[in-house]
Amino acid sequence: MEAQSLQAALSATSYPGRGIVIGRSADGTQAVAVYFIMGRSENSRNRVFVKDGSGIRTQAFDPAKLSDPSLIIYAPVRVLGNKTIVTNGDQTDTIYQNMDKQQTFEHSLRCREFEPDAPNYTPRISGILHVSGGDYNFALSILKSDGGDPAGCNRFTFAYSNPKAGFGRFIHTYRGDGTPLPSFEGEPELVTIEGDIDRVTDTAWNALDADNKVSLFVRFIDIATGTYDDRIVNKHV
Repeated sequence: MEAQSLQAALSATSYPGRGIVIGRSADGTQAVAVYFIMGRSENSRNRVFVKDGSGIRTQAFDPAKLSDPSLIIYAPVRVLGNKTIVTNGDQTDTIYQNMDKQQTFEHSLRCREFEPDAPNYTPRISGILHVSGGDYNFALSILKSDGGDPAGCNRFTFAYSNPKAGFGRFIHTYRGDGTPLPSFEGEPELVTIEGDIDRVTDTAWNALDADNKVSLFVRFIDIATGTYDDRIVNKHV
């Protein structure tokens, strides 16, 4: 698979939906996680990211305009020991709770499937970064309808050991805009990761469609020490 720049991948369509990028910084010292949300409806756009302990959560920017919290209010990022969980829905809690009971990342998601938002049946995308004693690996998952048929759920997990410096993997909910919205297909895209956390944040935010982007989260985790640094960008401030 040929790598494309993070900027090119994020700007390839006006509506990739929600997306996760996980990889390694160009200097090799940092595990990198990027998560963004977009929206077309007033309800989806009425959100911000806020810090919540060692993770983040979404909340309504204007509570008076929140019409349905069921699929838009959740904790996208939680930390369990040396594992950082990143997802596009409340399956964050499912992964956290099941892995806390010694289940694997993949098995933790066996009880979940795509979102019940017909006719889109939005995929649930999830990622996990494991940083321990100078070692680093990560995995990505997607749970999606069977070609738009909600009678079946297709489950894919992609695991990456000792990821290369300067590269990441990008998975997103939709291939692009449409009615219904077409689900992501294939292996997570290979992207380049250049610069420090501020450069990655600026690159990602500026690449997302100006009308549809809502919020962005970026975390750099020092692979040697496990300490981390975060950036949050919200369209509503």
